[in-house]
This record gives sequence, C-alpha cells and structure tokens, in this order.
Amino acid sequence: MSAPAQAIALVQALEHVLRHDRGRLMAALTYRLGSFQRAEDALQEACLSALSHWARDGLPQSPQGWLIRVAFRKALDQLRAEGRDGEREAAVQLIQDLLGQDEPEPIPDERLRLIFTCCHPALELKSRVALTLRSVCGLSTGEIARLFLDQEATMGQRLSRAKTKIARSGIAYAVPLPEHWDERLQAVLTTVYLIFTTGYTAAPDEARDLCGEALFLARLLDALCPEQPEIEGALALMLLTEARRAARVNASGETVPPAEQDRRLWRRELEAEGRHRLETALRRKRAGPFQIKAAISACQMAEPAPDWPQILHLYTALLPLEPTPVVRVNHAVAMAENGMLAAAAATLNELQEHLADFQPLHAARAAVLAMAGQTDAARRAYDRAIELATLESDRRFLAARAARL
Repeated sequence: MSAPAQAIALVQALEHVLRHDRGRLMAALTYRLGSFQRAEDALQEACLSALSHWARDGLPQSPQGWLIRVAFRKALDQLRAEGRDGEREAAVQLIQDLLGQDEPEPIPDERLRLIFTCCHPALELKSRVALTLRSVCGLSTGEIARLFLDQEATMGQRLSRAKTKIARSGIAYAVPLPEHWDERLQAVLTTVYLIFTTGYTAAPDEARDLCGEALFLARLLDALCPEQPEIEGALALMLLTEARRAARVNASGETVPPAEQDRRLWRRELEAEGRHRLETALRRKRAGPFQIKAAISACQMAEPAPDWPQILHLYTALLPLEPTPVVRVNHAVAMAENGMLAAAAATLNELQEHLADFQPLHAARAAVLAMAGQTDAARRAYDRAIELATLESDRRFLAARAARL
C-alpha cells in the first residue's frame, strides 16, 4: 500500500472508532478524570498520537484500548503540570494504578453516567442537547452549530459554559438516586426527543441524521436501563414518528399531516417495532408522558384513519402530567376533530395571549375557524400562521389550506 493510501486508511480507521466508540471512551475518561474538559483534551491528544504511531507500528489489535491508555497518559502529564492538590493527587494515583496493570481491563460502559450528566436539569435545554451530541454522539462543534443555525464560535462558548457549570456546581457524574430518578429521567428523555424533532424537521441535505442519533441514544438507554417504561415509551414514540418520515412532505413540497399521508410510504417495520415497544411499556402499568404521546402517535396511524375519540381521551390524560400550553393546543385540536368546536375555539382563543408567536396555535385556530364556517377569521389566522412558519413545507401547506377557503 502506498504511503498516501495508508494515511487515508488510518484516518478512516480512526474516524470509524470515534464514530462508534467516542461516547464510551469519553464516558470512561470523564468518570476517572472528573472533568469533561480534561477527558476531551486527553482524547484529542490521543487521537493525534494515534495517526503517527499507527502509521509506524500499524493498527493495534484494540484501537479503543490503545486510545484510552494513551489518553490516560496524556491526562497524567497534564495533571502533573497543573500542580498538586488533593483532587489532582487522587486522579494521578488512579491513573497510575490503571496504567500499571499488566492486562488492562475492558473499557467499562459508563455512558449512562455521561448521559445523565449532559442532561442535568441545571443546564439550559439547548446546552443539554449540544453537550449530549458532542460528548455521547461525537458530533463536532461545527456540526452542532449548523444544526442550531449558530456560529461555530458561539456554539463553542455554549459548550464551554456548560462544562464549566457542571464543574463549578458540583454536578455529580452519576446515575441519580431513586428519589430523583423520575425527574432526571424525564430531563434526559426530553433532551433526546428534542434531538429527534430537530432532525425530523431538518433540511434534506443535512449531513448528520439527528433522528438516527436520537434513536441510537434511546436504544442505548433502553439497553443500559432495561424495563423502564418511559424509556420504552420514548423509543416507541420516535420509532412510530420515524416510520412516517418519508410521507411527511409531498411531491409539491407541502407538509402532510398523518391523517392525509400516503401510507404506502410508511416504514412498516419501524411501525411494528414501535407498537411492540409501546405495548411492552404499557403492560408495566406505570404510565407516563412519553408512553401517552406514543399511544397518541399510534392512534394517528390507526386503520383506516386516525382514532380521534381515543386521541382526545389520551390528550385528556396527558394534560395533568404536562399542563403546558402546547399540550392544550393539541388537546383543543382533538376536541375539534370530535365535533367540540366551541370548546376548542374557546381554548385556542384563551391561549393566544401566551402563545402569540407560536405558529401551530394560529394554524390550529385557522383550522377550527374553517370547520366552524368562519371563513374571514380563518383566513386571518392562516395569514398569521404563514407569517410565523419557519419551514417552507409548512408555509406551502398553510397556503394550500388558506386557498381552499
């Protein structure tokens, strides 16, 4: 093999390791070094060393093991350079003990700790998403910035502030205790689901498939925390939604609601897995918000049309658990689909003050007003929804609806 071809092969091998195992390596390093920044710096230094050493000595039998041992050595050098205190001395001793083993132990899977730390409620939701994508999924700062339409420097600062807050606030790098489990798990699942929805509405040419990243995280959580019904529910919700993705936008570039989608485009294997996951979760008889949302998604895919009476029942059950304005909008839509137009309109009118710039509210009002025969008011509501829409496909859908009036 020529030198250029060998260099390309080594870079590809390193990229493959980082794509599949970066989260596990970062989790193991962070757990032992007690610092996101130290772990990231050490892993980056190890990767730079890998390109020169592997070019000379060849690809090691265990690239992951090679990277983590070299990362520990790099961290050890940095800790010694920083000076002495009790915390650093303890870290130095731990690393020396690890490096002194004749037969290194397999890399432990500490990713659950890493995920719970990245998704701590003390962090802003956007920071939780960014830190999870960076630390667990291995996206670059530039990739994350593009997804949020931010400058790379701005996203770098956000990530740095999140790591600093974790360090200064004494946020434990640990799985929460039972008394905090439900609250912290909902924060994790909310973060993962936001990653999914960001990918679901991303441009078709987006390089990174965030829906795939979110499904990877949900499956990882399910494997690390088996028999947790809310994790199963969140995974079911994402699978059922992903099953419809190919039908979400039609050939005219318009968003298509589930009731009107071409069902031939649905991925039936994902739908079947989603329904199975949902049924498994519900059998545990510990219903939570994500299980209810997954059940709503399943009812939207009922044959031959959405089961609106059941959807209304489910939104009524969801409201006490998530009494948010957004859930109330969806509840009102379900009421309208069940013929309760006056109650739906009253709810949506009441929410206008709180959600003045929330495009789905105005779209829902327009639809309800149209169903009630109030054409002029519906047209004004559609105009406002079109003005607020951020996706071209949504604007085209709303314009088509308004044209029907």
